Amino acid sequence: MRVVRRQYDQRVLTLVEVRGGTRDFDQARAVFGAQQWPVVAEFGRGEGPSAGVLSVDSGAHLFCVEVRFFGARNSRTERAAGWRIRQLAKSAVLEMYVRRTELVAADREQLEEYRSHTTAHRTDPRRAAGRRARVLERWGRYDTGSIALGTPSEARRLARMGLPGGSPARPGLDVRMSPRRGGRDRELPREDEFDRRLGRVFGWLLVMAFTVGCFRQAQGPLRWPFLLIGCGCLAGALVCAARGGAVPRTAAGGSGPGAAPRRRADRAARLRGLVGGVVAAAVFLCLVYGVPGGSPWTPLQMLVTAAVTVTVVGIWLLMRQWTTWTEWLTATVPLAVTLVTGLVVASGSVLHGLYADGLDLTPDELDVPGLWQVAAGAKLVSYLGLGLLGPALWGIAKHFHFPFTKPGEHLNAVVYVLLYVGVVASLAGLALDNAARAVARTQEATEQRRAAPSYFGVEPEWTCVQPTVPLAGLNAEGGLLDPGRPYLFFGVADKMALLWNTETDAPLKEPVGQVRLVPVEDPARPCPPPTG
Repeated sequence: MRVVRRQYDQRVLTLVEVRGGTRDFDQARAVFGAQQWPVVAEFGRGEGPSAGVLSVDSGAHLFCVEVRFFGARNSRTERAAGWRIRQLAKSAVLEMYVRRTELVAADREQLEEYRSHTTAHRTDPRRAAGRRARVLERWGRYDTGSIALGTPSEARRLARMGLPGGSPARPGLDVRMSPRRGGRDRELPREDEFDRRLGRVFGWLLVMAFTVGCFRQAQGPLRWPFLLIGCGCLAGALVCAARGGAVPRTAAGGSGPGAAPRRRADRAARLRGLVGGVVAAAVFLCLVYGVPGGSPWTPLQMLVTAAVTVTVVGIWLLMRQWTTWTEWLTATVPLAVTLVTGLVVASGSVLHGLYADGLDLTPDELDVPGLWQVAAGAKLVSYLGLGLLGPALWGIAKHFHFPFTKPGEHLNAVVYVLLYVGVVASLAGLALDNAARAVARTQEATEQRRAAPSYFGVEPEWTCVQPTVPLAGLNAEGGLLDPGRPYLFFGVADKMALLWNTETDAPLKEPVGQVRLVPVEDPARPCPPPTG
C-alpha cells in the first residue's frame, strides 16, 4: 500500500489579481498548477463576485486560488499566503496582487467513543442479579466489539444499524461511553484547538520548572524574583488547564429548565481541568526537586535538554518546508558544513590540542590512544551538534510565519548567516572553555599536591624523579630538577619524560636515559633519597 506523504498544513483561499493579457493569464494558471494550488474560480475584474466591488478592467483577471503550505495556524497564517503569492509573482515575472485572503478552517471535531453491548442480561435493577449485571455491563462483560462515535443517540442508532458486507441490523443493542473523556452535556474541543491549549499549559509549566530550579540554587534576595515568576507561571498553567476542558454544547448561562445541569457540567469540566493541571505541576516539581532515589535537575541541565529538544523539533520543521532547490541549498549547506567540520576536527583531536596548548605541550607529546581521541572527537561533535540550533530556530520561525522569514527576501540570508555564525562562535567558546577548565584543574592539583584529574586518556600521575647521572650532567629542558619533591608525570615523548614544574608553571622535560621514575602514593610527602 502506498503511503501518501503530507504535503501541506494550511489552506488559505486567496483572491489574486493578475494584470496583463491572455498570455499572462494562461501563465498564471500554469504556475498555480505547478505549485499544486487549485484554482477554485476565475473571472474578470468587475465581473462575477467582484461586480460592484471592483471597477471593470479588461486587462485584469481575478483567480480564486487555494494556497497550500506548511506552518502553524496563527494570526500571521493568512499573511504568509500573501508572501508566497508575491514570491511566485517575482519568480514567474508576472504582475500579481493579493486582494484578499481567507483561512480555510479544517480543524477536526473530536467525537465521543461508545462501545456497543447486548441488553438481554438486563433484569430488575432492584434485585442483586440486576445490579450485578449492570456492574458487569460497565466493565465490558457484554460488549459486542463494535465501536460507534458521536452523540449518545447517534452512537446508539449507529450501533443498531447494519453495515453493507457486515452484520445485519441489531435493534437489541445499546452503547456505553468508553473512554469517558467528556460528558453528555459537554462536547470536546476540536483536535488542533485542544493541542494548542495543552501546549500553552505545558509551556507555562516548563517555565515554572526552570524558575523553581533557579530559586533552589540562588542565594539571598535573588531567590524571591524567581519565586514570584514561578508562582505566576503556575497560576497561568492552572487557568489554561481550567479553561481547556470540554466546552458546553449550549451556553452554560440562562434560566431555562436545563440551565442548572449545564452550569454543573461546566463547573465539573473546569474542575477536571484544574485537577489535571495540579497533577502535571506536581510531576514537573518532582523532576526539579528530584524523586526518591534520584537527583534533581539543575537549570543548566534543563537548558541543555530544552536546547536539544528545540534543535530536533526545529530541524524537523525546517526539513518539512524544503520545497524548492533554493530552500534545499540554504538549509543543507550549513548542515553539511557543520557535519564536515565536526568530522575534521574530531579526526584532529582538537580538544587534546587545546589541552596540550594550555600546558605548553603538543598533542604528539601527550601520545593519546586512538580510542580516547575518538571519545574527545565525539565530545566536540556533540558541541558542534548544538550548532544546529541556528537552523532549528530558523525552522521554528518559518513554521510560525515570522516576518523576517518571508520567502524571497534578501535580508533573510543576512539574518540567517548572522544567526548561524553567532551560534557556532558560542559553541567554539564551549570547546575552548572545556579544555581551559581541564588545564586549570590540573594546575590546581599540582599546586595542592593531590591527585590530578584525567582528560580523555591523558592520565597525569605523581612520580619521583631520581637522576642516574650527576645533576649538572642532566640534559633537561624547562628548569632544574629537584629530586626531593614529586612531579606530575604526563608520559614519554621523543625519549623525554614530560613533567610539570610548579615553580615555573611550565613543563619540565628530562631524558629517560638519565633518570629513574618511581611512582608515589602520597604526593604531599617529599621523595625518598635515591638508593644505590
